[in-house]
Amino acid sequence: MIQIKRLSSTDASFDEALSKLLAFENAQDAKLDATVADILANIKKRGDEALLEYTRRFDHLNAASAAELELPQDRLQQALRKLPADQRDALEQAAQRVRVYHEKQQVQSWSYTEPDGTLLGQKITPLDRVGLYVPGGKASYPSSVLMNAIPAKVAGVSELIMVTPASGGETNDLVLAAAAICEVDRVFTIGGAQAVAALAYGTEAVPQVDKIVGPGNAYVTAAKRSVFGIVGIDMLAGPSEILVICDGKTNPDWIAMDLFSQAEHDEMAQAILLSPDPHFIGAVAASIDRQLETMPRKTVIQASLESRGALIQVCDLDEACAIANRIAPEHLELSVEQPEKWMEKIRHAGAIFLGRHTCEALGDYCAGPNHVLPTSRTARFSSPLGVYDFQKRSSIIQVSEQGSAKLGAIASILAYGEGLQAHAMSAEYRYKKKLAT
Repeated sequence: MIQIKRLSSTDASFDEALSKLLAFENAQDAKLDATVADILANIKKRGDEALLEYTRRFDHLNAASAAELELPQDRLQQALRKLPADQRDALEQAAQRVRVYHEKQQVQSWSYTEPDGTLLGQKITPLDRVGLYVPGGKASYPSSVLMNAIPAKVAGVSELIMVTPASGGETNDLVLAAAAICEVDRVFTIGGAQAVAALAYGTEAVPQVDKIVGPGNAYVTAAKRSVFGIVGIDMLAGPSEILVICDGKTNPDWIAMDLFSQAEHDEMAQAILLSPDPHFIGAVAASIDRQLETMPRKTVIQASLESRGALIQVCDLDEACAIANRIAPEHLELSVEQPEKWMEKIRHAGAIFLGRHTCEALGDYCAGPNHVLPTSRTARFSSPLGVYDFQKRSSIIQVSEQGSAKLGAIASILAYGEGLQAHAMSAEYRYKKKLAT
């Protein structure tokens, strides 16, 4: 029987127990960081030569030149053609849904003109070049390609460079097919911190990008953290999370499997249920024990649920929403009657899934919204990946001759107050000239 924590909000020690449950020490590993720092410095200094060495060492891929690490577009199209019809259809349908959703996020440049003729506004421009990291190894994540590449393309990014490790030269057709569907411009079979370094600094073969997005292991995450400021990054993601609020009227087998859907990612993933119905919580616990035996990733699910999972009894749904805001989960399922009503009480969540038929897994693959979401309580101040992450905003200021008198006087007073005489005089030259004429 699985030993998942059972908590009650009425227990005197509940606050302490919840804090302990939510604690995730994403502390930096000094040894790992030192290794990553060496890799970054080596790539920056030696470029392709170092990139080839690391690719041979870590990915067991021998290439005579860095140019051999780039896949031709024909290889992507070949992967798409080779897919079974059902996989290709599913991938294309998912891509279309993700594209339609993200097209709604597009914003336009804007401006307005004041009565004196002064024009103010904002110019929206896409990034020039973006790097997309796609994990390799045992995992293959075509959905990650869709969720990162499509909003970049919708935003108008000129060039999208994908990197993905190909251990021993083996590539994943689903990932390459997804790249073809998303019209990724260039694909390099490189991975790890060395791939992040190549994208951040540029080498003879790999062009420097403006931003790096996409998930990766601890080395990739550490590398992204280190190069932030040289390039932009999407986020530093932690383990996957799901929080389910249920009124006790959903099939307990559905809820148990929803908890599994995140727990199976890795041992540090977090799955939590909040419900005011103790009998329902018991039914979910029984379902977890029964269904766990059928899961191919049983060991991972069990480790996740026992270390970071919980079934929590709350007084009512109001309290459940308050606790959810404290947790600020990556994924939040509102498996309740009138989910729209309860959504109004939610302030912090990466994605909110409304109703009994809306399982989180649909959001991972094909619902449309992005599955790249803030974790580790960062939903309190962060948002899902979107078109806006691949655009930047420039302020527009065009002051009329008449406006320079009004604004110049204001600026002059404030500048003298800050002790910045040149600022003040720069403004004064314009409006005093106007007064003199």
